[in-house]
Amino acid sequence: MSILKITTALFLLFFIATGSHAQGTRLLRHPTVSRDSVAFEYAGDLWVVSRSGGTARRLTSTPSLEIDPYFSPDGSQIAFTATIAGNTDVYVVPTSGGDPKRLTYHPGIDRVRGWKPDGKSIIFASNRTGAPQQSYMQLWTISVDGGLPEMLPLPRAFSGAYSPDNTRLAYEEFPTVFVPEWIETSMWRHYRGGRTHPISIMNLADYSVQKLPWTNSNDSFPMWVGNTIYFLSDRNHTVNLFAYRTDTKQLTQVTHHDDFDVMTASACADAVVYEQAGYIFLVDTKSGKSQKLDIEVTGDLPWARPQFKKVASMIRNATLSPTGTRAAFEARGDIFTVPSDKGDFRNLTQSSGAHDRGPTWSPDGTRIAWLGCEWRVSTDDRRADRRHAAARSQSSCECFLRRRDVVARRRADRARRQSQQPLGNRRCERRCDQDRYR
Repeated sequence: MSILKITTALFLLFFIATGSHAQGTRLLRHPTVSRDSVAFEYAGDLWVVSRSGGTARRLTSTPSLEIDPYFSPDGSQIAFTATIAGNTDVYVVPTSGGDPKRLTYHPGIDRVRGWKPDGKSIIFASNRTGAPQQSYMQLWTISVDGGLPEMLPLPRAFSGAYSPDNTRLAYEEFPTVFVPEWIETSMWRHYRGGRTHPISIMNLADYSVQKLPWTNSNDSFPMWVGNTIYFLSDRNHTVNLFAYRTDTKQLTQVTHHDDFDVMTASACADAVVYEQAGYIFLVDTKSGKSQKLDIEVTGDLPWARPQFKKVASMIRNATLSPTGTRAAFEARGDIFTVPSDKGDFRNLTQSSGAHDRGPTWSPDGTRIAWLGCEWRVSTDDRRADRRHAAARSQSSCECFLRRRDVVARRRADRARRQSQQPLGNRRCERRCDQDRYR
C-alpha cells in the first residue's frame, strides 16, 4: 500500500473519530452565558463549562429540580429557579460553587428571568398577584442580598430584559404556553391563536410602549445586547433566533434551523447561547456565526440506575378478565396482570423504554391487547427535501396481542402438580387450571 493511501486512511479514521466525539451529551437545557463560561441544566441539576465546550462541572446536586440559570453581568454569580424547599423560588449561587441562597419565599411560582444591568438585582416572573386564579404573570426584581421584591411597572409580563442604559425594557407580555406551571410541556407548535404576541419595548421614563415587527407569530425570550434585541420566533414555521436593531429598525434572522425548534436562549455582552435539538449553540454577536458546543456531562445519576418501583399508586387503566379470575392493569408504562384471589402478578411487557397502555382482554380470556408507543428519532441531515423535517421525531403507535404464554404455563404447572397429587385429584386440577389463567 502506498504512503499516500495510508496517510489518507489515517486522516479519515481521525476525522470519523473526531466527528463522533463531537456529538457530546444531549438533552442540555436552559443555557446561559458569561464572558468565559456557559451554564445549563441537565438531569435537574446545574452545570458549568467553558465557552469552548469540554467536560462540564456540576454546580448543584439535590433531589429537587434546578432550572432557569442566569449569569450575573460580571459572571461571578448564577441566579436560578429551584424547588429545594418544596416550592418554586429564586436562588443565587457563586459560579465557583457553594451553598445556594434562597431569595423568595412566596407560595406562588417565582421563575428567574435575568439580572438588572447593575448586577445588584435579579428579575423574576411570578403569578403571586395574577388574580383571578393566578391567570397571568408579572415581572419583579429582588436584591441579590435578599429583602422584599418590587414589581416592575408592567400589567403583564412573562420574560424581559433591560437595555444596557437601564432606561427601556423589552418584554414578552404573556407566555406562549397554555399553563405557565407546565412550561415546555404545554406548548402548541406553530400555534396561531389568540395568545400569539410580539415583543414589546417599554420606555421606563414615560411608560410608552413600542412593538417589534410581528406577523402573528410566537415571539419570546427577548435579550438586549448593545443596540440589538435578540428573540425567538416561529414566523418561518420553525423557531429560530432573530435580531432587531433599535437604531436602524432592521430585523434579521440569525439562525436557520428547519428541523427542531430553538427552545430557550440567553445572552451576555458579546454572545447568545440557545438550546436546539438537545444541544447548546453559541452565537458570536459580532460575526453572527453559530457554533454547536461539544459538551460532555458525566456524573453520579442514581435515579437513572435500574431499580425496583412500587407502581400501585400509578395505576391508570384496569380491566377484568371475562371470568373475573384475573385483572389487567396499566401502571408506569407497563401492563400487569394480578389474580383476584391466589397466584402471582405478572409484568407482561417489561418495556422501560416504551409507554404501554390501554389493556383489553379477548372474549375467551386467553389474550390481552394493548396500545404501545415506541419512539424513533431520525437525525439524517442528508435529505434533499427538508420541508417536513419536523416529522423526523415521531411516535409509532401499534396494537399488540400477547397470549401470555398461557399454553406453556398451563403445561408446566399441570405437570408439576400432577407429579405431586394423587391420581384421583388430577381431573379436578385440570378444571381449576383452565380458570386460573383467565
